[in-house]
Amino acid sequence: MISERIKELRNRENISQSELAKRLAVTRASVSAWESGLSAPTAYYIVELAKLFHVSADYLLDLDTTETINLSGLSKEEVRILYTLLDYFDRRKTEVDVRGISE
Repeated sequence: MISERIKELRNRENISQSELAKRLAVTRASVSAWESGLSAPTAYYIVELAKLFHVSADYLLDLDTTETINLSGLSKEEVRILYTLLDYFDRRKTEVDVRGISE
């Protein structure tokens, strides 16, 4: 549900409801209502939340559980570094899966 996603992403970014409200120019009560499921953000705020948290609107709406990263605005070197990190994590996960070790 979108309420859970908003709270999860806000906590991941380590920001308060008040800080999120300030960034979106809404009240803290609005953010609280979204997170508790009492109301839902409008399409405009879904887009703004997706931009703010660097996820897709589909991810926010729980239509797609795949997270994406927006690489626009990064240099070729920065993109290369990110892909290198992703390769490292994929290899590490494979090594752990092969050994049957869960971390």
